[in-house]
Amino acid sequence: MNQEVGSMTKGGYLGLQIVGMVAVAVFAQAAIRSLFDHSATQLWGAFDWVPGDWGGRLLVFLLLVAAGTVLAGWAHDRGKQVSR
Repeated sequence: MNQEVGSMTKGGYLGLQIVGMVAVAVFAQAAIRSLFDHSATQLWGAFDWVPGDWGGRLLVFLLLVAAGTVLAGWAHDRGKQVSR
């Protein structure tokens, strides 16, 4: 096994890919639901502290969807490189 110190295994990248995909699913659903009901509390009120009311929360949800997408894609690509 010629692994560098601090390098991650294929399973670690798979775990990060799963975390990214779950983040996309959760935050995309919250963003879509908030489009239909602006006054509803999304994700048990965990993001009620965000300034800007509905627009601020929607922006945060969309940024988290983008971050989850980037994380999942990056982990997928790195996992493929490790398995080669």
